Amino acid sequence: MAGDDPFAPWLARWDLTPDGEAFATKYVSRLMPVRHDGQPAMLKLAGHEEERRGGILMDWWGGLGAVRVLAREGDALLMERASGPRSLAAMARDGRDDEATTIMCEVAAGLHAPRAATPPDSLVPLERWFRSLRLAAARDGGPFAAALPTAEALLASAHDVVVLHGDFHHDNVLDGAERGWLAIDPKGLIGERGFEYANLFRTPDVEIALDPARLCARLAIVSAAAGLDPKRLLDWIYAYAVLGAAWSLESGHDAGPGLAIAALARAERSA
Repeated sequence: MAGDDPFAPWLARWDLTPDGEAFATKYVSRLMPVRHDGQPAMLKLAGHEEERRGGILMDWWGGLGAVRVLAREGDALLMERASGPRSLAAMARDGRDDEATTIMCEVAAGLHAPRAATPPDSLVPLERWFRSLRLAAARDGGPFAAALPTAEALLASAHDVVVLHGDFHHDNVLDGAERGWLAIDPKGLIGERGFEYANLFRTPDVEIALDPARLCARLAIVSAAAGLDPKRLLDWIYAYAVLGAAWSLESGHDAGPGLAIAALARAERSA
């Protein structure tokens, strides 16, 4: 029934035409491809506070490095649809990982560029995200306890603080055709800029992330393109990989891949 369709009020309110099947994300947000003034767009209904916070940040970015927000109200977000055929994950898997890494650095620079408007007050301090690592360190010890001092030292000495995407990886940067590569699905954090790049060292898959040659090549590219100290970047990669492993435990998944990536980063840091 139309009354049971959560999209119906927004389709009418913003004069949208459905342009594909609706689908859901792991956070129970609902999305529907639509047409807005004849142009492809995406209607998103947030199902989680993290998703709502991301919509606020997308609006604040103003289309620089991210898809444009066309309308936003409550849980509803109408966005430009980036539907170009290229994929950074596919590039990374097809021997073009250096190119994909360079593109991601360029997109991150756009996201981190100053805006005239004051950042949203909904941003979450990066320090708060590491609660799961502290809990895992106290509960499970082992590699979680071993990584905690590195994470705490990074957080305590944070510098170059910017608004962060928070989940910056290959599948969250899409081909926007003539608009270039555009980020989607931010988490809305604030913290040290170097943290942003740590996640791309875990993606697009474990096989690439665990290739020592790929780690070294990516490290050189990111350090140069983003102007980061490679040793501190390795510390962020290590800390984030163990944090990801802690999240895996919380959700009932295998922490092994995250811990393996962390061990590789730690070995490179000690080399």
